[in-house]
Amino acid sequence: MASFKRTRQPVHPGRIFRDDVLDELKISITRAASMLGISRKHLSKFVNEDTDCSPEMAHRLAKATNTSVASWMNMQNSLNIWREENNANNFEEIEPFDFALTV
Repeated sequence: MASFKRTRQPVHPGRIFRDDVLDELKISITRAASMLGISRKHLSKFVNEDTDCSPEMAHRLAKATNTSVASWMNMQNSLNIWREENNANNFEEIEPFDFALTV
């Protein structure tokens, strides 16, 4: 089974939100947090890449930006996969299953 390993880290969805929405529209963290119905602290942690995008956060962002929940979750999933593929624990002790079929 072939594997594909990404070499470049995907962008955190919080950075996308900060750069493409907050900065572009000149909306403060405080104002955006109020509009999203979350705490300023939580949004600050998100846009500063200190917390991941949860399904609930993705739903809030999708509603506020007229995008899809899937688009925000796909960004987060891509980042999660990259992090895991580049995890220091490479599971060397695990042997692959033998998929060869015998008849």
